[in-house]
Amino acid sequence: MAPEKKTPTIQDVARHANVSTATVSRALSHPERVSEATRARVSEAVRVTGYTLNQAARSLRQRAARTILVALPDIGNPFFSSILDAIEREAARRGYGILVANLYFGHETVWRLQDLLLSNRADGLLLLDGSVNPEHLRMLTRAPFSVPLVVACEDIPNLGFHTVLTDNAVSAERATRHLIELGHRRIGHIMGPEHNMVARDRLAGFTQALQRAGLEVNANWLFRGNFEIESGFAAAARFLALAERPTALFAANDESAIGFLSGLRQHGLVCPRDISVVGFDDLEVAPHYWPPLTTIRQPRETLGRMAAETLIDLVEGQRVAPEPLKIVLSSELVVRASTGKPPEAARESLALDRAI
Repeated sequence: MAPEKKTPTIQDVARHANVSTATVSRALSHPERVSEATRARVSEAVRVTGYTLNQAARSLRQRAARTILVALPDIGNPFFSSILDAIEREAARRGYGILVANLYFGHETVWRLQDLLLSNRADGLLLLDGSVNPEHLRMLTRAPFSVPLVVACEDIPNLGFHTVLTDNAVSAERATRHLIELGHRRIGHIMGPEHNMVARDRLAGFTQALQRAGLEVNANWLFRGNFEIESGFAAAARFLALAERPTALFAANDESAIGFLSGLRQHGLVCPRDISVVGFDDLEVAPHYWPPLTTIRQPRETLGRMAAETLIDLVEGQRVAPEPLKIVLSSELVVRASTGKPPEAARESLALDRAI
């Protein structure tokens, strides 16, 4: 009779990594508190020894909580409302509930994600925030924890995570091309947060459209923003101070576009008579603002449903792919009253109409 294999312990990991058991515990529960070299040694020791944190974890993982954890950067942002609704509906259809974690108040909240997932209160993580420390995500998704993870809305490149998102760069190029086709040659952009991948993709699409049309990207017409109404309002003040102003503007999202229009209105400028504006997202307020906002309509309900479906398939072992899944959904340009011909062309057209 073969001898029973000894269950690896935290002491085995410590010996293999040549560190103390306290350091192993700290590296597994709070990796930011140890050096990168120590984290690497402990991670390798865990892999070699086959150690599972709190050996009950393996059996706990087999007792499904039938709950998925949804983490997002700001629960108050209206962009996420229809996505969350679609996630909840798909989860309920599959017999799952959802937990929602708001990451807006800082990355210490990330440790709540770890606690919820490793204490068996949730079976998988649906992450709607691409700014979470990738090392923390790596730790959760690799052995011994192997938490199913799907990243939605934003891409975290080169880390091999399953992803569901929309075609941000392509749609931003389409939005900018709409302005070019109206006759605009001086076009500005309200950017999103500098380190946000979605914001970078939309800036890239904007830049590509101008370059393909042989137009200059004027640094004076690139306005810093953070996806919030206040940043659009601040961009309006900077726009008004320019000696030479663009005749059209593509905003990285609807909220900043609305803030921009509000700032212009306070100084008597009218859209699209004085400037044309395109947003991105097609929030519920977009068709009801004045003027109704031309924007990119993201398929948010489809995105939420497919992200939840993909995660639950992973949890249940129904979706096994040799390569990470990357689902990219197409968005739609919705033309409303906030875009028109450049002021000069509009005046010429009006004069011609009167002459006729």
